[in-house]
Amino acid sequence: MTASYDKTISQAQSNETQELVDRFNALDTDAKLAWFYFVYKKMGDSITPAAPAAAEPELAPLLLGDYFKLSKEQQLEIMRDIVNRKDTEYSRAYGAIKENNQLLVWYAWAVAMGDTVVGIPASYQPSQAVNDLLSEIEGLDFEEQMSVFRTIAGEVGYTDVKPIATQAETGKTSSL
Repeated sequence: MTASYDKTISQAQSNETQELVDRFNALDTDAKLAWFYFVYKKMGDSITPAAPAAAEPELAPLLLGDYFKLSKEQQLEIMRDIVNRKDTEYSRAYGAIKENNQLLVWYAWAVAMGDTVVGIPASYQPSQAVNDLLSEIEGLDFEEQMSVFRTIAGEVGYTDVKPIATQAETGKTSSL
């Protein structure tokens, strides 16, 4: 769960986009990581203009600084921990930032893959499920794509911050 919204309320805007998020969630860990990589390889030019204008990279020094100095094995483990929502230092750092910053993290990692970030093995072939998911997302309009990306990025990582209970849930009015 991220600090920016209640994860129980999806940001996916339609049944179609929610179904794509659900299909992403059904992928195994490494397929999810491959999906992030291929999304940025295929659609990075359309995703990145939306994120940097609204992103604040200085809020993620651990993820956009220290991370690049780690070994490839450590980097891969951190990525796996984030998509598996494990309670680790890096997963908490990721879970504490808003979706636009989370998208910026994945973008920065994708750009650096094979250089300062662990890359996908040259022999890797994405599964049919990954390819199908990418194709269907490519067919969406930009706004729908971004709702899928924000939802997926926002659902991974770890935080123990809980949404604030509403008046309807508590029966109490807020005091000022």
